[in-house]
Amino acid sequence: MARILTSHEEIRQWANARGGNPMLLTTSGIRDEPVLLQITFGQHALNAERNEGSDVSLTGGWSLTGWDEWFEQLEKNGLAIKVNDDEPGKLSNDFHFVPRDGDSEEQTTDAARHPANITIQSPNEDDRASPDPT
Repeated sequence: MARILTSHEEIRQWANARGGNPMLLTTSGIRDEPVLLQITFGQHALNAERNEGSDVSLTGGWSLTGWDEWFEQLEKNGLAIKVNDDEPGKLSNDFHFVPRDGDSEEQTTDAARHPANITIQSPNEDDRASPDPT
């Protein structure tokens, strides 16, 4: 079951329990210079070349930041994080950013709201091929 975390303290505790560290990427040159948010886990936080993330930007890439600055950007963008409940004995670090002020319908994709209609039927005896006796 998934849950939405909006409390700064809950988010910080969730990330810290998994060895998570806040990261930011300022995308200068793009309209309004938006700041991208990420949480990195484990050894990735120790990347000495400061090029964490899938793409290295001309501005130097992702950089570790403090929680206060990260939360400021989270609030500015109206976001929360959606996490899955942990399985016994295992901490999951999977999360997704979701709109903070949306209801659950806004935080669910169209595909999840309208799953495909699938019907499963048992095979018909006439449809079964009989083994070739030769």
